[in-house]
Parts: sequence; structure tokens; C-alpha cells
Amino acid sequence: MEFLYEYGLFLAKAVTIVVAIIAVVIVVLASSMKQKAEKGELKLTNLSDNLKSLKHDLKEELLSKKAFKAYEKQLKADEKAKEKEQKDKVEELEPKVFVVDFKGSIDANEVASLREEISAILAIAEKGDEVIVNVESGGGMVHGYGLASSQLDRLRQAEIPLSICVDKVAASGGYMMACVANKIYSAPFAIVGSIGVVAQVPNFNRLLKKHDIDYEQHTAGDFKRTLTIFGENTDEGRVKFQQELEETHVLFKAFIAKYRPELDIAKVATGEHWYGQQAIELGLVDEIATSDDVIMKLANERTVIKVQYQLKKKLSDKIAHGASLSFNAIFNKFAEKNQPLK
Repeated sequence: MEFLYEYGLFLAKAVTIVVAIIAVVIVVLASSMKQKAEKGELKLTNLSDNLKSLKHDLKEELLSKKAFKAYEKQLKADEKAKEKEQKDKVEELEPKVFVVDFKGSIDANEVASLREEISAILAIAEKGDEVIVNVESGGGMVHGYGLASSQLDRLRQAEIPLSICVDKVAASGGYMMACVANKIYSAPFAIVGSIGVVAQVPNFNRLLKKHDIDYEQHTAGDFKRTLTIFGENTDEGRVKFQQELEETHVLFKAFIAKYRPELDIAKVATGEHWYGQQAIELGLVDEIATSDDVIMKLANERTVIKVQYQLKKKLSDKIAHGASLSFNAIFNKFAEKNQPLK
């Protein structure tokens, strides 16, 4: 009986808390819908400084006290020599390398952040600067990746050297982006290529007929809809749909050929994909290396800055997340206190 009493008391408290939290969340969501969408923020990270700091910490951990003091002494001497050399030179800005990450989804919605990052770089880039974009995507919607590729082309139009690093995959729309670069780096087993177009459309017309369900679709224009999910598809519609796929493929191949004219398009635009070490033989990539290799090498020579545009979390999201954590904590506490008898 005592257990049932405690359980009932806890349940009443828990329900009260949950109802209160839900009410607060609903109020916040309602008010946030009336507000304008919050803007994101641009985050800059000096990768060169991070690398120097890491190296310094490792030296301190691994070297003897005497050896570490000698290392620090040499480090200070090198810094003074570098400062003196810079004073003697005509005053000019040190060339920088900007790094951007792009991990694309099917609809390439990440292009919203990419355009902000590219705009920020174009606003501050000086002569001699360059950009590295780490692309990871298996492709997706044509218009989304077409826009993403156009964002990268803004760098080419501004005559800023652009390199693309592919560690895992840059296929289809991902390769559409990569080909815009002046130079493409690929990890040995990264997937590259897939220069083709695919579309899959399920059709439930026979299922609807089996259950005596009618489906009507009204259009103006012979090919406003070619294939449909619920209606009965026609041979004429299928032919038109295939024609549209072929036309898209032609545009895709022309786009690739524009930026990499040395490619044998007929050979590589079959929809196949290759690993990096195969892709270099076909001319799809220029060098086998990971993004870590490329960035670490540059960070030792120049200032490397990572540019990242992050959307701010709305207050409603933060409250909902906090409410979820609070409820889990209450539930776990009750579960620990009321373990079943063995």
C-alpha cells in the first residue's frame, strides 16, 4: 500500500510538472511564430593558432624540462626573427587560407549557410588569399546542388583560388560542386563521380482501384505532370519524363566539361562512381590527400581560418530541450528509488 501511495503521489506531481512544461512551451512557440526568424552568427576559428597550441602542449608533455626550455627559447628566437623580417618588408597583409565545411543533404538546404560563408570571405579576401571547401555529399536535388555550385563559382569569378577536399564522398551533386574548384584533393577511398541523373516514382494506382478509391488530377498543359504517384501513368508521360532526365544529364555533363575540359566526358559521365585512387587516373581529381594533410601543411606556412555560419537556436527550442532533460531526470530518479523487489 505504501508503494502505491508513493507511486500515486509521484505520478500526480509528474503529470502536473509535464502539463506545466507543455503549457510554457506552447506559449513560447506561439509567441516565437509572431517574431521574425532569428539570424545566424559567423564564427571564425584560427586553425593555425590551434595547431601551434597543440604542438606546444605535446612538447611540454613529452620533452624533459631542460629540452622543453630549449624548445621555448628557440621558439621565441624564431618569433623575433619573423617579426624583424616583417618590419623590414613593405607593409602588406599576410595571405590567408579560409576553410569551409559543406556536408550536404538530399535537398542541399545547407546552401543557406554556404552562401553566408562565401559572402563573408568575398567581403574580406585580399590578393593572395585562397579557399578550401571540404565537401561531403552523395548528391540530391538538381536545383539545390546547382545553387551550391554557383556559390562556389562566385569565388572563381573573384579570381580567388579554390580547392575542394573530398574525404568520404562527392558524388552526383557533390561532384557538381567539386568540379568548380581549381584543384580537387581526394582521400584514397573517397567515392567520386556518379555523373548521372536518377528519379524513382512509386505508383499506387492499382492499390487505389482495388479498394474502389477514385483519384482525380486536373492540369492545364499537356506535360504539366508527366508521371504521377496516384493516377494511371501513360506511355506518353513516361517518354516525356525520360526525355527530361536526358536533358538534365546533358546540362550536367556540359557543366562538368566547362570546369574540367580535359575530362573524357563520354567515359566518366555514365553514372558510375570511382574511388579516389581510380578517379585520379580518370582526371576526376588532381591529388590524393586528406583534408587534414592539406590543412596542416598550410597551417604551418600561413594563417588558416575556418569560417562557419551557425543559425542561432530559438528560445522555444532551448526551453523544449530543457523540459525534455528535466522530465528524464525526474523519471530516472523515481525509477532508481522504486526498484522492483527481487
